[in-house]
Amino acid sequence: MMLDIRDLHAAIPGREILKGLTLSIPAGQVHAIMGPNGAGKSTLSQVLAGRADYEITGEALMDGESLLPLTPEERASKGLFMSFQYPLELPGVPAMTFVRTALNSQKRARGEAELSPGEFLKKAREAAKRLAMSDDMLRRALNVGFSGGEKKRMEMLQMAMFEPRLAILDETDSGLDIDALRVVSESINALRSPQRAMLLITHYERLLEYVKPDQVHVLVDGRIVDSGGPDLAQKLEAEGYDRYQKAAA
Repeated sequence: MMLDIRDLHAAIPGREILKGLTLSIPAGQVHAIMGPNGAGKSTLSQVLAGRADYEITGEALMDGESLLPLTPEERASKGLFMSFQYPLELPGVPAMTFVRTALNSQKRARGEAELSPGEFLKKAREAAKRLAMSDDMLRRALNVGFSGGEKKRMEMLQMAMFEPRLAILDETDSGLDIDALRVVSESINALRSPQRAMLLITHYERLLEYVKPDQVHVLVDGRIVDSGGPDLAQKLEAEGYDRYQKAAA
């Protein structure tokens, strides 16, 4: 199992957010998590990526190895990638310098050969072309002055460059107009692979019209309360989460 989460609890002082979450995603599949505000969706992504703010119990395994003892850098070198809902701006740090440094750092950690500047630039330009990104975007500081759609394109470029084993996409559709959503979705679909698993976290069904998930899970009050096929997302869009929230109360 690519990702295997068992009875995962996560808390901050005075509040438990994840309350025994269990979820499994095999290699080659794309799963989506949907849920109301405050359900714990972003907390789940942050816990998996290695944010240290939480008191955690339970298990989260990737390829059978526990993620929880690993630093964020170690998780990345193992092949975990996270796309943020609100990507950070790094003034003064050229985007391509950031990506190349991160990519080669991961390669060193895995004992792989680093990419030369020429090899990296060729690969980056190919990925940027598929994402309708201009050369100017590649030359700018990371995310500085970027629109919401440009920031999400930059994260998809990073995913294409890093070629992760497990990709966690936290509200990647947030702030995208229809054209940007289509481009980003095409990038996600292009990276579907029998050797890769993806977890899409979203409020709305519109992303799932472009990226068809193998499974949809409903997260309410820190637990997975329902699972089903892509039609479950359509049902949630039409009916909302009221019945799940009432049952959890």
